[in-house]
Amino acid sequence: MSRDPETIQREIEQTRDALASTLDQLAERASPKRLAEQGKARAIEAATTPPGVYVLGAAGLLVTFLVIRRIRRH
Repeated sequence: MSRDPETIQREIEQTRDALASTLDQLAERASPKRLAEQGKARAIEAATTPPGVYVLGAAGLLVTFLVIRRIRRH
C-alpha cells in the first residue's frame, strides 16, 4: 500500500515542526545565561543556610587575617 504524496508531505512537515520544537527546548536548557542564573540562585540558596553562613563568615575572617598580615609585613 503506497501513500500519496500529500500525506507524505504532511508527515514531513509535522516531523519538522516537532524537531524544531525539540531543538528550541534544548537550546533553552543549554543557554549560558540560564545556566548562570541557576548557578547564582543555587549559590545564594546555599549561602543563606546556616552552614553556608558559617563558611562565609570563616572565609571572611581568613581573608581579613591575611590582609592584615600582608599589611604588617610591608
